[in-house]
Amino acid sequence: MIEVKGLKKKIGQVQALDGLSFKAENGQITGLLGPNGAGKTTALRTLFGLLKADEGLALVNGLDVQRQAMAAKRALGLFPDPFGLYERLTPREYIHYFATLNGLGSKQAHTAVEAVLSRMQMQDIADRPCKGFSQGQRMKTALAQAIVHQPDNIVLDEPSRGLDVMSTRILRQTLNDLKRQGHCVLFSSHVMQEVAALCDQVIVMARGRLIVQGSPEELCQLTGQASLEEAFIQLIGTDEGIAA
Repeated sequence: MIEVKGLKKKIGQVQALDGLSFKAENGQITGLLGPNGAGKTTALRTLFGLLKADEGLALVNGLDVQRQAMAAKRALGLFPDPFGLYERLTPREYIHYFATLNGLGSKQAHTAVEAVLSRMQMQDIADRPCKGFSQGQRMKTALAQAIVHQPDNIVLDEPSRGLDVMSTRILRQTLNDLKRQGHCVLFSSHVMQEVAALCDQVIVMARGRLIVQGSPEELCQLTGQASLEEAFIQLIGTDEGIAA
């Protein structure tokens, strides 16, 4: 489970997070939705310990990401930019490196790498350098390194950005598989259809704070709208009116 409580973070003169609180449960896919500049990426980076909050707590399985950084990070899988792979490495080498980085010993890492290569159906590309990989092959490699150490929680920042239709389909299937296995999946996205189709819970945020959290159906009922997109626009409009 992932939980943030009263997170505040100022970057330069911008209040990127302004008392943000939310919870993402195990066995669910939770979407983080907001306009540009809402603080979504800042929230995820703070959660993963890449940024330090000015105030508040970020908890992973009850572990404080600031005070118990190593244990918290091992309970998290971070999906990186698929286009930022080390192109000279093969997927096997790349995934093994991150397995050891997350605390697995040599034998454990070898077993875990073989298991995730099989799970992601990557045996045919496992020993090819990543340079020249298709979007789908890059996405599989990036996701495999995020889950190789079998973290309870997986965090993704706009995971379908730049992916083609088939790659996006594979990604969605994998996220649903992780959900069924009891993992907590938290991701940010600008693609409304993706959030509506995948998410059990949606966190709507703006100006660094929570506007509302609920299922897509609950947000539609709350706003009296037929689609998540229209509900989102109404909710964000309400926030702008309040903040003005």
